[in-house]
Amino acid sequence: MISRWEVLSDWLVSDVHGVGRVSTPSSPEGVPGPAAGTVLSYSELVESSPDALLVVAEDGTIRMVNAAAERMFGYLRDELVGSDHRLLLAEGFQNGLQGLFFNLRRDAAHPQVHTPATLDDDAAAAGTDTAPVEAYGRRRDGTEFQAEVAGALLVTGAVTGAGSGYGTASMLAAIRDTSHRPATDDGLRAAMSLLSATLESTADGILVVSSAGEIAGVNNQFVSMWGIPRELLARRDDAAIMAFVLDQLQDPARFVEKVEALYADPGAESRDALHFRDGRTFERYSRPQKVADEVVGRVWSFRDVTAAKVAQDRISKAMADLAEQSAQLKALAFQDGLTGLSNRQLFSDRLAAALAEPSGTAVDVLLLDLDDFKEVNDILGHHAGDQMLIEVGRRLRTCVRPGDVVARLGGDEFVVLLIGSLDPDAVAARIVDSLRVPVWIDGTMLRPSLSLGLASISEDAVDASELLRRADVAMYAAKAAGKNRYLRFRPEMMEALVDRNNLEAGLRLAVDNGQIAVHYQPIVSTALGKVVKVEALARWIRDGALVPPKHFIPAAERSGLIVEIGTEVLLRGCTELKAWLQEDASRSLAVNVSGVQLQHGDFAELVLAVTESCGVDPRQLVLEVTESVFFDDDCHVIKQLVSLRTAGVRVALDDFGTGYSSLGRLQDLPVDTLKIDQSFVAMINTGTEQLPILSAMIDMAHGLGLTVTAEGVETAAQAGHLMDLNCDSLQGFLFARPQPETGLQPALDQAARAISTLRGDRVPGNR
Repeated sequence: MISRWEVLSDWLVSDVHGVGRVSTPSSPEGVPGPAAGTVLSYSELVESSPDALLVVAEDGTIRMVNAAAERMFGYLRDELVGSDHRLLLAEGFQNGLQGLFFNLRRDAAHPQVHTPATLDDDAAAAGTDTAPVEAYGRRRDGTEFQAEVAGALLVTGAVTGAGSGYGTASMLAAIRDTSHRPATDDGLRAAMSLLSATLESTADGILVVSSAGEIAGVNNQFVSMWGIPRELLARRDDAAIMAFVLDQLQDPARFVEKVEALYADPGAESRDALHFRDGRTFERYSRPQKVADEVVGRVWSFRDVTAAKVAQDRISKAMADLAEQSAQLKALAFQDGLTGLSNRQLFSDRLAAALAEPSGTAVDVLLLDLDDFKEVNDILGHHAGDQMLIEVGRRLRTCVRPGDVVARLGGDEFVVLLIGSLDPDAVAARIVDSLRVPVWIDGTMLRPSLSLGLASISEDAVDASELLRRADVAMYAAKAAGKNRYLRFRPEMMEALVDRNNLEAGLRLAVDNGQIAVHYQPIVSTALGKVVKVEALARWIRDGALVPPKHFIPAAERSGLIVEIGTEVLLRGCTELKAWLQEDASRSLAVNVSGVQLQHGDFAELVLAVTESCGVDPRQLVLEVTESVFFDDDCHVIKQLVSLRTAGVRVALDDFGTGYSSLGRLQDLPVDTLKIDQSFVAMINTGTEQLPILSAMIDMAHGLGLTVTAEGVETAAQAGHLMDLNCDSLQGFLFARPQPETGLQPALDQAARAISTLRGDRVPGNR
């Protein structure tokens, strides 16, 4: 039996492609029509229909309407053709026709195709009766009315087999106003409207698939998110749709695997993420669709979380960056930037934690300082000094256990914290030995050495600062004992430190109160047999007792007071000996100068200003310096001495033979006189010894045009032997002890008598 929709479909397909006429011997069953033998045009039949007829293309566009549609909706035909069909449906029902279209497509998988003889060969109509669906139409004036919608599928193009080979499809929709019927359940309408509105308003793309794997429905968001062509959906070609979907994914195999797993377990729910080739990310959620507790399909929900993922990735990266920065800041806060060792803060924290351990835990602190490190910076530059510090840090790490703390406190000062060590003395000895191995820096071999102090926790030393202080005291004791060694803290070391501090404090008061005195010791000429020079010496009388110069002079140099003391000695000497110097131009005044004084940029100007203010000829002034001032090849020091010599001031190299500069360097140094240290003079006992080192010193100095003075002469045998070696000048207790200015003349007389006696006792020709 041919349905009324098939007849209308045939007519419309033919009318779309060209107007024709058909002779109908009888009306189709159930379809009112003209009497037998009447000839009607397709257009007349469509236009006479009381129902609104619309031909809707796959993309939802209206292609044709009849007069009833114009009357029903209040639009002109020209306004409707080319418009979206959803214009005519109320909110919540706008996707009804599309769903109907999908169902017709699905039913067409097994069509009963009728091809009337009057149809063109390239056009076919496939139509089946479908149950009308309830809907609400919307007129031009915005009013809504209850309606019933039925449809038939129109296909143009050859049909090659069931379910395949379709050409372009469209749908014939018949809309009937049913508002005259009894009112439907308002609650049902509201529920249906709410459901439809919810599906279309959600940000998620919704896909409903039957248990047989057929697409039962989608919302517009799904189509938009996946970019699926509507004609592809309209064809109901699930395989083509799946291929379109898979082609967009980074891992299509995983997508298929997940789908198959869910269909193998119909009641399961799932949530995962899909990553697209174009960088997008969808969150996928799936749950079973049930009707009366029976699973009839599966609902898939897709949410585009690309922006959220990008934001999350940025947050994660920012958090990672913050974590990295935090780690770097932590490293900067607790790590020495140069050596990579722990810094003072971390050492202090670890020491405090160690002291908080249960009683009986061994805690040892090893504080060390590099000996003469300043020379490395001054000679080779700070880059070499940095390389030295890095190498020292590396060696320290090799001497301790992995859990021990090795820290750089600053400069060339390091500290090691041992916790639970069985033999800290062995560790200290190992550290000292490790630095005896030479270090090569920029092609120069250096031999680093250190002074190390060791302090251990005890009943009377449980405070961190006290433990570190004791290690510091022991370190300075090691340095004072000759350097390049370690010493364990002993209580008497603290007493020595207290004495040293008291000494420096007392020296400060003495300088401020003008309590530093100047004593003078004569120096005799062996050739002239008279006193030709007087050395001015600083003396400190404290509480009625004379403080040995070897005690307070180092303290003065450490504290910087030597500058004030040296200036005072120079000023007092020039003032008090002015008259004696003016009596004989060959006389001179010798003054000791510390390397600390020479470091001051205006030292040369100061000396010349003092001599000028006192009226002393600069040529009568001799500045005595030690070899240590030339260790660093300090150009500034050399320039100052050269400047003074240019002005007539002479320079004597004091304590010669006790330093480290080579004899060959003498010809390059700005000096006029060598003073042989008293330790070499003390080697002379009877005057008959063979002492080639003394004769070598004197001969070499004379060969360089320098005069020689021997200091520390106490016996006639010593003086005679030195005179036999042609030593130019002698100084020592044999001639006179240092005396204040009031006792200078008696000292000069005593020295003159002593040299005269020596010269008179000499056997002519026995030189």
